[in-house]
Amino acid sequence: MRADAARNREAVLAAADRLFEAANDPDRISMDDVAAAAGVGKGTLFRHFGDRLGLVRALYGTRGEQLQASLAASPPGDSPADRALHLLRELVRFKRANRVLTLALENAGSGSPYRNESYEKWHATLTAIVSEARGPESAEFLAHALLAAVRSDLVEHLRDWPDERWDAGLTALTRSVLTSGR
Repeated sequence: MRADAARNREAVLAAADRLFEAANDPDRISMDDVAAAAGVGKGTLFRHFGDRLGLVRALYGTRGEQLQASLAASPPGDSPADRALHLLRELVRFKRANRVLTLALENAGSGSPYRNESYEKWHATLTAIVSEARGPESAEFLAHALLAAVRSDLVEHLRDWPDERWDAGLTALTRSVLTSGR
């Protein structure tokens, strides 16, 4: 990538980051807004990101690096329930800290939060954990059910809940799913 193209890409991501951070509604942020805030033409956005979803994915990927670091901190010796709980807690923390961006990504998946790469990744991870704890029979469904507890629209709906209340609910749900019945 040419130096000016790299600078433009970084300027666009920084501008989009500021706009999503300040917004209350992800649908209010347009490509025109991002281009103006970045000081680039709209064509530059489309060349680098393809469309609004491509821009949202790129920004989510950049912010997601902090989530990956948090998840890597889970000790490998933890029980399946502990690993699943750690993943769900970190997803909630990330979604609360990046609420408008995660809403934009989940809303952009063809009208479904289940049609994006990050959802597929977390689902595969939880499916493996549930299979380890309970066997494979219902693992895919139970992984979907656990992830439903941390959907961005639910996180947004319960955004005033304190961390302790989120933690208690996630702990009860995760333990009930992963410590019963094989």
